Amino acid sequence: MLRERSTLQSKLEHFEKLQKAIADVGDYFEMADEGDEEAAAELMSLLDDCEKRVGELEMQQMLAGEYDRSNAIVEIRPGAGGTESQDWAEMLLRMYLRWAERHDFEVKLTEYQPGEGAGIKVASLLVEGEYAYGFMRAEAGIHRLVRISPFDNAGRRHTSFASVIVWPELDDTIEVEIRDEDLRVDTFRAGGAGGQHINKTDSAVRLTHHPTGLVVSCQNERSQHKNKALAMKILKARIYELERIKQEQKMAELGTTKVEAGFGSQIRSYVLAPYRMVKDLRTGVETGNPDAVLDGDIDRFIIEYLMQSSQGTAASRPAPLR
Repeated sequence: MLRERSTLQSKLEHFEKLQKAIADVGDYFEMADEGDEEAAAELMSLLDDCEKRVGELEMQQMLAGEYDRSNAIVEIRPGAGGTESQDWAEMLLRMYLRWAERHDFEVKLTEYQPGEGAGIKVASLLVEGEYAYGFMRAEAGIHRLVRISPFDNAGRRHTSFASVIVWPELDDTIEVEIRDEDLRVDTFRAGGAGGQHINKTDSAVRLTHHPTGLVVSCQNERSQHKNKALAMKILKARIYELERIKQEQKMAELGTTKVEAGFGSQIRSYVLAPYRMVKDLRTGVETGNPDAVLDGDIDRFIIEYLMQSSQGTAASRPAPLR
């Protein structure tokens, strides 16, 4: 209730400020039309301000989902392909860390399992900040990489896949019941790439939820208690999302709602050879600068997806690969 009230209050304030700015534009336009140079300069400034405020209102409209203002829980996993896909998964991890840094989001690496030889087997992140989930949900799906493999002595081209799964962090007002008898708690010694975060005690925690088969690990904190609390929060979010998907599928079978294709479908292709391009297959947005994208410049893909989603067009007209 408090979150909804805060959201509505913010929208109302933006709208009222926009109304005032538009009224001022009219007044300054009349003075500028009479030859007042100072009024003309102020008119241009007001027009820029109006454009900015309209953009903010459009962004709020795009991020109007129930949990869009929440923190995001992100999991990255390599697809089939061993070292190739594990390396690609780590490249995606780096991309999202750079993107979060650009937007001043706080990131906690809750789980990190290094791959054999290179890359990662799995990485889980908690991205904290307003609208973190609203933005990150645009990244959920299968990401495809085409490149000359650095692990192939023959210099052949390889295609790799990695999955990105995103859940909203649930607040305390949403109750998800987890019975003690349905939960297995294991502790183990935390470790990380290059020997980072290695403890001498079993501070890392792994939770297994028997009814759903979900497994969540957390090793970011040095305290076992804190790791367990964070793992429980992630587990509740995953159980909630699992139930939501089941309900959507059930309603789709009854013909009362449309379920948008999400996790399990390829959403974006990153091509580094023979040509260089990144293309979003849901929106058709593309760029010839994959280096910038892999360095965290992914806003254009996120914004276009959110815009089309709010209009009901995203993922309804996938663009073919070149």
